[in-house]
Amino acid sequence: MATLDPRSERTDADATSERSTTVTDDVLRGAIGGAFATVVLTAYRLPIARSLPPTAAFWEQYVGGEDAAHYPGVGLALHLLYGAGGGAVFGAIYRIFGVAELPEHGRETAGMVLATAYGLALSAFGSRIVLGRLLGMDLDSDESLVFHVGHLVYALALGTWLGSRVGERE
Repeated sequence: MATLDPRSERTDADATSERSTTVTDDVLRGAIGGAFATVVLTAYRLPIARSLPPTAAFWEQYVGGEDAAHYPGVGLALHLLYGAGGGAVFGAIYRIFGVAELPEHGRETAGMVLATAYGLALSAFGSRIVLGRLLGMDLDSDESLVFHVGHLVYALALGTWLGSRVGERE
């Protein structure tokens, strides 16, 4: 058998076996990556927008009775939970598109492209459905820019996370 590296005892079959993951592996890594990416998004967003994520407004409207400003912890925790859920869904999409089975360089590049498309789709869904229809919010142009760029930051962090982790053995 051909080896990957002439200095190594590993074979191509060993490398394929290491890259092989289950859907559960990819979804779990996606959830962890989604939580990580949400922290990155929040670190980008908070100093620029100087406001809580819209999840605080969601909590205000559907659960709490006070102004969203009274729910900073709940808003951030809910945002982290949504981000982890979004990452889990992306882990499954990553699997469906076969990105996990690509060689490392191709996996990371394809993962970034797929994540970028996913982040833009999340951003469009978030602005039109969640903010527009569920919360009745209409963002001004500056807020809209921060919202969309934030989701792109999320996507880039998520794609990088998953691309560098899928294929690792536990």
